[in-house]
Amino acid sequence: MAAIFIGGWQRSSLNKPYTNDEFTLKNERLMTNYTPAELMTINAARLLRDGEVVFVGVGLPNLACNLARRTHAPNLLLIYEAGVVGAQPARLPLSIGDPTLVSGAAAVCSMYEVFAFYLQRGLIDVGFLGGAQIDRFGNVNATVIGDYAAPTVRLPGSGGSAEIAAWANRTYLLTPHQKRRFPARCDFITGAGFLDGGGARQATGVRGGGPQAVVTDIGLLEPDANGELTLTALHPGQTVAQALANTGWPLQVAATLRVTAPPTEHELHLLREVLDPEGIYLRGGGG
Repeated sequence: MAAIFIGGWQRSSLNKPYTNDEFTLKNERLMTNYTPAELMTINAARLLRDGEVVFVGVGLPNLACNLARRTHAPNLLLIYEAGVVGAQPARLPLSIGDPTLVSGAAAVCSMYEVFAFYLQRGLIDVGFLGGAQIDRFGNVNATVIGDYAAPTVRLPGSGGSAEIAAWANRTYLLTPHQKRRFPARCDFITGAGFLDGGGARQATGVRGGGPQAVVTDIGLLEPDANGELTLTALHPGQTVAQALANTGWPLQVAATLRVTAPPTEHELHLLREVLDPEGIYLRGGGG
């Protein structure tokens, strides 16, 4: 298998996504008492493969990556936007510039170098994104609600998400499954998914593969051949009717609908007792 080296780390140049179905649970106690935020974080963590290079933000994606690193993917190479490569935080980072990211890291560089020499060069396997809106074709809005010139709500904005959406080899999105968060079309496109579908994304010239999964508290959405998000999996106890009622377009449902494995006792212990014992991200992260 072909491989390349990044700062002493080796990763596969093949970028086959890791699916929840491939995640095997051996001698693990499955749980039924968990929050929507815990459910989304655990299912996002299971999408990551050991040895991958992941562009990490804060919030639930941060938890997901650090959970994966402590379970099935100990060799994840975590890159943070502030310029930390190969981060191995001893505690939960509170921001992309948290000092705990630097201790034990493989390298520290400038933000420009992270984006120019890692992301745009094609060395990022996975980028995690979130947003106030995700539309039918996986476009993300983190800029405004309403008209851009006179918005109802002005949001934090892009940060690095526009570049991550364009250049990461694939992206994963995390958000609660609520109708206001899933309009047919975003009020503003901060990060490009498949734009209008079909070959629209490819026509822009961006190299990244676009969103490969949206993890919600109801299930998983994945793009079809046209780039349209389709319901492909439900979490235990959730229904197709719930997904349809909380989506702003006629959501397509896969012919074979999977059911994700429940969180395990070990995964929940790591989230609650090790990674986020004060509930900084887990409290309200699924709301």
